[in-house]
Amino acid sequence: MEYRNIAIIAHVDHGKTTLVDGLLKQTLELKHGEEIAERAMDSNDLERERGITILAKNTAVEYKGVKINIVDTPGHADFGGEVERVLGMVDGCLVLVDAAEGPMPQTRFVLRKAIELGLKPIVVVNKIDRGDARPTDVVDMTFDLMAELGANEDQLDFPVLYAIAREGKAFKELESPKDDFHELFDMVLEHIPAPEVDVEAPFQMVVTNLDYSEYLGRIVLGRVQRGTVKKGEFVQLIHKDGSMTKTRVVQPFTHMGLKRIEVDEVSAGDIVALAGIEDANIGETVADANNPEALPIITVDEPTVSMVFQPNTSPFAGKEGKFVTSRQLNERLAREIMTNVSLKVEEIRPDEFKVSGRGELHLSILLENMRREGFEIQVGAPQVIYREIDGVRHEPVEHVVIDVPEQHASTVIGVLGARKGQMVHMEPQGSRTRVEFKVPSRALFGFRTQFLSMTQGEGILSHVYDSYQPYAGDLKTRQNGSLVSMEDGVAFAYSIWKLQDRGNFFIDAGQDVYVGMIVGENAREQDMNVNVCKNKKLTNVRSSGADDALTLIPPRRLSLEDALEYIAEDELVELTPKSIRLRKKILNPSMRK
Repeated sequence: MEYRNIAIIAHVDHGKTTLVDGLLKQTLELKHGEEIAERAMDSNDLERERGITILAKNTAVEYKGVKINIVDTPGHADFGGEVERVLGMVDGCLVLVDAAEGPMPQTRFVLRKAIELGLKPIVVVNKIDRGDARPTDVVDMTFDLMAELGANEDQLDFPVLYAIAREGKAFKELESPKDDFHELFDMVLEHIPAPEVDVEAPFQMVVTNLDYSEYLGRIVLGRVQRGTVKKGEFVQLIHKDGSMTKTRVVQPFTHMGLKRIEVDEVSAGDIVALAGIEDANIGETVADANNPEALPIITVDEPTVSMVFQPNTSPFAGKEGKFVTSRQLNERLAREIMTNVSLKVEEIRPDEFKVSGRGELHLSILLENMRREGFEIQVGAPQVIYREIDGVRHEPVEHVVIDVPEQHASTVIGVLGARKGQMVHMEPQGSRTRVEFKVPSRALFGFRTQFLSMTQGEGILSHVYDSYQPYAGDLKTRQNGSLVSMEDGVAFAYSIWKLQDRGNFFIDAGQDVYVGMIVGENAREQDMNVNVCKNKKLTNVRSSGADDALTLIPPRRLSLEDALEYIAEDELVELTPKSIRLRKKILNPSMRK
């Protein structure tokens, strides 16, 4: 059988998962009568809730007798580990670009990786039905971006398609629109090279992803580089240190649509799954038992941000979660490292783990998953990872793109300038302005909330890791102190009402609080200890009915990302399956002084 292996590259929300849905619908529903759910590739709960792709996944369709393996890649640079290993499985890519927004930072990140690997691109300009679409300008912008990233002549000579993925349409000529994806499929067969395969050579495959099945144990996924392997055949697993383990392929699988199909044999060029290879890790090679040869190990960019994870030690510990000990936390993090290649974990003390990842989002997704599984954990503020390069201290810098109404542009530029940002490009687009910056990663902690209030919720902010640059100097990103509870008990509406002019509260009346818990944000710079557990004294003169007139300002609800961005060095976020609370590291006010 002939194969084509392609990845879909795009910025968040430019429609790649929708495009894959359409490709599946038009090939499978017609041929196999299979029903395809909306956003079928985003299988994880968090992906569906946030509308983002976190895990790289693959699917396959058949067109004119050719099997096309399609890999959906995450757009966020935080999941760069996923992107880097996935691109090694494919020979070409569909670069999906919004017809109004053009290439954005995350398009840039994945595209740079694809160009370095020499993949052949096809540019798909999506959402051309938008009122503000400008497809020809967007194609020029994409060309400029590829040239800037060092694309060769062959890559720059890319074919272009115009699409409305939501309606299942893609076509070559703007003047003659079509009602299906046939022209897209034809272009893939014509422009994406078939994998160069040697079926007779000894079997060889690099593990690019891992899965787990309750019946079959660990399942390894990857593209077969050469040779074939049959069900029940023995193979050698070559570990990263060069040692080998002899093991047996219990069951090979190939993909069609969203299903894994059991087969007796898999061969070179196809993206497959093998069950029975228990000790495999990502980047290791599965090879022929008699002629084992290792493939190059996948390298993944180093982490840039770290946080300290601990079991929950607050007075409320153990009330809401199932897993509360450091042993359970250690086991869970050890399981995570197996599949999450760009994550690093080191034990600082017996119950403290330094977890390093590709960004705040990367780590917060892990925390959210653990919280849903029933863990109680507390984490410190995110810290960037510094590096010594030629004796000089360097820090990670992000490429930031903001798109704001023009009346807010100068305010945002001023604030980013104060946070050591350097403007690299500015372009007016109608009533909006697009500005690009290079900003130290640590300067962006806590910036998103401020940015949304500065632009009255109309700004679009996206950023992606750029490089390590010399340390930019000291920064003060947080202007306000915290309101900290000085009593244990239940928060009373009367106390909150009396303290409202001191700052914004994060808690409701009737909520349990403990000494050292952060209940709000002070309007001033320093922290302030407050008593929210004091009720109004009732006498003959003061009737209880007078309390009905209290009007409380609704509390500010913090999401997990908001909480991580808010906390200072001496504070922690406490996470349980039911609550997100903020607290001081040292709870006792007199010891804190």
